[in-house]
Formats: sequence, C-alpha cells, structure tokens
Amino acid sequence: MVALFLTAAALPQGAAAQEAATSAEPPAPAEPAAAAQPPAPAQPARVSTGLVTIESDQQRADQLTGVITATGNVRIVYPDERVVATARQAQYFSKENRVVLSGDVDIVQEGGNLIRAERVVYLVDGERLIAIPPTGQQVFSRVRIQQTPPASPAATPAAAPAPAPAAQP
Repeated sequence: MVALFLTAAALPQGAAAQEAATSAEPPAPAEPAAAAQPPAPAQPARVSTGLVTIESDQQRADQLTGVITATGNVRIVYPDERVVATARQAQYFSKENRVVLSGDVDIVQEGGNLIRAERVVYLVDGERLIAIPPTGQQVFSRVRIQQTPPASPAATPAAAPAPAPAAQP
C-alpha cells in the first residue's frame, strides 16, 4: 500500500490569535462574589493543518499537469474535516483545487454524515460536493441535522402584567 501526504495550507490560520497577550498593568481588583459570573467553558482551539493522507495500491503524480492519481483500494483521511473517504480511484487536480473520487465512493464524516455514490466531485475552494449515482440507481446520503435548542424561559423577557382595572366609586 502506498501512502501520500498532501498539505493544502502551509501555515495554520489564526496563528496570531493563539499567542497569549501580555500586559504590564496590574490585575484589576476582584469583583464582589455576588456580581462575579463563572467563566465560560474554554473551547479547544481547532487549528487547520490542511494535511490529507491518501493510501492506495498505486499512485502517480504529474508535475506538468498538477494531477495526482491514486488507484486501487483508495482511502483518504482528512482530519481537519473529520472525513474518511474510500473509492476505487481518486484524482486531485491541484491547479483547480478539485478532487474526483470514482468507483464505489463512500464518504463518512464523524458524527454520522455519510454519502454513497459512483462518482463524487469535490470543489475544495467552494466547499461544494457533486455526487453522481451508478447508472439506474440513486445517490444515498445520511445527514445528521443539528437542531438548535429552544431559548430557556429565563432568557426570554416576560410580558408585563396587565394593569388592574380602575376602582369604580
């Protein structure tokens, strides 16, 4: 099995945002306990590496055309998007930033998203995917739809109570 590593981006984005800010000023005085709110949970920084791993029985790269072709038991792993794809053949057209998978294509994304087709064209820059089914069949997709939870009652402002009727003399 042959493995090839591609790097789509040379530098991770947001490198400046990852640097810790330093300040010569002394820290502000602590707030009273009643006014202090707990800090929001820290979200882990997700750094895009652009690294894609391609494993296959055979691979060819043409420096003149910028096309990489992998054939036979192709397996592509793209950790940045949490995607694993398998096919009989894969071609990466570097000048167009386009990937074409063909032959029993399965693309699985962590979380349950799945697509099965005979041929898939992925336009990397536009993040668009076109799936073509086998002759006389259909493309199969399974997509997990993320529902947004309804707003909690505490977050929704309550309606003001209606004024009491005026007293009759």
